[in-house]
Amino acid sequence: MEIFRADSNRPSLAAMASPLTESLSTTGVWYFTDASSAAEAAEMAARIESLGYSCMWLPDTLGRDPFAHISHLMHATSTMAFATGIASIYHRHPGPMLQAANTLSEQSGGRFVLGLGVSHAPIVAGVRKLDYSKPLSYMRQYLATMAGSMYMGPAPAEPVPIVLAALGPKMLELAGAAADGAHPYWTTPEHTAQARDILGPDKLLCVEQKVVLSTDADAARAAGIGALGMYADLPNYRNNWKRLGFTEDEIESRDNRFIDAVVVWGDEDALRAGVQAHYDAGATHVCVQPVNPDGTPTIDWNCLEALAPANA
Repeated sequence: MEIFRADSNRPSLAAMASPLTESLSTTGVWYFTDASSAAEAAEMAARIESLGYSCMWLPDTLGRDPFAHISHLMHATSTMAFATGIASIYHRHPGPMLQAANTLSEQSGGRFVLGLGVSHAPIVAGVRKLDYSKPLSYMRQYLATMAGSMYMGPAPAEPVPIVLAALGPKMLELAGAAADGAHPYWTTPEHTAQARDILGPDKLLCVEQKVVLSTDADAARAAGIGALGMYADLPNYRNNWKRLGFTEDEIESRDNRFIDAVVVWGDEDALRAGVQAHYDAGATHVCVQPVNPDGTPTIDWNCLEALAPANA
């Protein structure tokens, strides 16, 4: 049996263009599915695919295993890609991480993107009781180890794209040097422009954006504040918002200027403009996360239908 090893000198995406990386030039969806049954999640994925979205991103927190769940969702779809947004590198050895990624890509005909990240100290150190002292160094070594890992299964037709949950300049630099790009979360078009400058022109920049389909400012901002939840207390996000010019008081008080910058709300035209702002700033792919204006943790299909690539 052939032994396949990942390539540690990852070429630019321009040199490794594939149907998957080309499809990521259209908008995707980022969403939690743990509140849904397996059957409901499969129906959700199929409907998202029918609306023309190119990729569905799923998190790795304390719920379902994202790799097993994505395998289930792939059976309910035929063309849409899936991505981990993100898989924690602290929870899996580099070798098994490569195995999972290659298996999903090979068995789905190349419909998988591996999003990796260092997660957050409250989960890694607090819940999992693992060392979180040097996340950047750990990611650098992790990527090197994964690149040299042995894989004896059938190789996917194309290398699995790897993107890093990168916010700060050093992690973005690593994403450009040792991966295929970045997957920023809870950011702004200004950050997207900065990330593109650091990554260079040929790397994937897959940006997540919260969207609320509502012209009621109070309701939309309240929904955005609800979505912010515990994220506002996580140092990785808070430090990035400060780098973008928001003050501690603006973040802590959920000031309108801060909420309006990180959550796009309004009518269909306003949401489309907010998504386009990321593309104009250099994003390769924007994955929208629809926040229900009524504050419930349910998917807002009106929002996804309004932004659907199939309806553009």
